[in-house]
Amino acid sequence: MPLCVGLTGGIGSGKSAAAEHFASLGAVVVDTDAISRELTAADGAAIGALRKHFGAESIAVDGSLDRAWMRQRVFGDTAARKELESILHPLIQKRAREAVAAARASYVVLVVPLLFETGTYLDIVRRVLVVDCDEEEQVHRASARSGITPDEVRRIMAAQLPRAERRARADDVIDNNGSLDALHAAVAGLHEKYLRLARGG
Repeated sequence: MPLCVGLTGGIGSGKSAAAEHFASLGAVVVDTDAISRELTAADGAAIGALRKHFGAESIAVDGSLDRAWMRQRVFGDTAARKELESILHPLIQKRAREAVAAARASYVVLVVPLLFETGTYLDIVRRVLVVDCDEEEQVHRASARSGITPDEVRRIMAAQLPRAERRARADDVIDNNGSLDALHAAVAGLHEKYLRLARGG
């Protein structure tokens, strides 16, 4: 199996932008959020079980998961959240692990927003890269991108590992408070580092 780098960070930190640049440099990127979206799209592999567990109202008119409805349903309801996770997580994990094992590249970037919180993939990850930025920047980016309110973003942040702990547990950290060019430069430097590590350097 190729060298596997786990990429994580808080909501709005810039994980996706970093992952996109790694991909443009030739790394294979396996994104667990993208797998989740695929599973919950119209005719996705999880739709039948979601409809069965949560009812027809959980499915949007186009046949995909109604994400806004589900967010409201599981927020503050631990039992409902665990039901959702019991359906999605095994499917996501199976596909992610298969994709990492099948990758034909020097290294793989496995994007897992809650890498430390769940511990699910730490057995295959050789290094952990944390993309980090100031909390106010997280709130601004996440609310602008996702259309959720700043208060909702802060609630999500509160449920995630504190920034300081995430940074302390990382092998590599990208400070993403600056420009996209600065992020790309940081990714390019780590790309060279991971190529060396993959070669045993």
